Amino acid sequence: MLVDAHCHLDFSAFDDDRHAMFSRAREAGVGHFMVPGTTRKHWPDVLALNSRSDVSISLGLHPNFMGEHQEDDVEALGALLDEHPEVTALGECGIDARFEETLDAQWRLFNAQLRLAKTRRLPVVIHCVHANDKVSKRLRELDLPAGGLIHAFAGSPDQAWKFLDLGFVVGLGGAVTYERAQRLWRAVRRLPEDGFVLETDSPDMPLCGYQGQRNEPARITQVRDVVAKLRGTTPDAIAEQSTATAQRVFGLELD
Repeated sequence: MLVDAHCHLDFSAFDDDRHAMFSRAREAGVGHFMVPGTTRKHWPDVLALNSRSDVSISLGLHPNFMGEHQEDDVEALGALLDEHPEVTALGECGIDARFEETLDAQWRLFNAQLRLAKTRRLPVVIHCVHANDKVSKRLRELDLPAGGLIHAFAGSPDQAWKFLDLGFVVGLGGAVTYERAQRLWRAVRRLPEDGFVLETDSPDMPLCGYQGQRNEPARITQVRDVVAKLRGTTPDAIAEQSTATAQRVFGLELD
């Protein structure tokens, strides 16, 4: 069984064929889906998906939607986490340094969510773009008890190991399918067996050959195959390793 460790299946891009999308994924061998929240407005949609036995969820405030967040959102997030103990992690949260105009606000929001995660001993799902070193430094300062996932990792081997040393794992998705991703390929080859999970970030992060198209969980098999080739092992081995790691990080109980 494969786990898609990060996919936004609540997004409107799937409104017309969500049932068929799940069916295609199951046919491809994807047995479980981790769906992260991004804004307070859409937390109810994420919670609704959690009624499925093959979906686990996290709730958070994404740095790319700063214009949608309100001052009391962190307080509301804490209350909702208390109300829904079935939530497996906090996130998606983090830092996206491409948006310099909101960077200070991003850090304030990120720090507040990290404190929530530490208090509740939850793993954290982190969006980290052009900020690996600063984010790993902050995580080291906070010493979070439950680690988590560095989603869509695209950094160097040394940056990957900094996160691993802090109890985090890295998410490997569409970026690994591009030949230009030589630095990421070097990192993938050096990761320990329990240092990564597979993900699609559906409907985003398209794979090579699918640029401009909606992504979906069924395509995680292609990510698996590329990772297997880079690491000199079999697709089945990668599936087994990544699924076991997702279970460990998020406390999943899989059928």
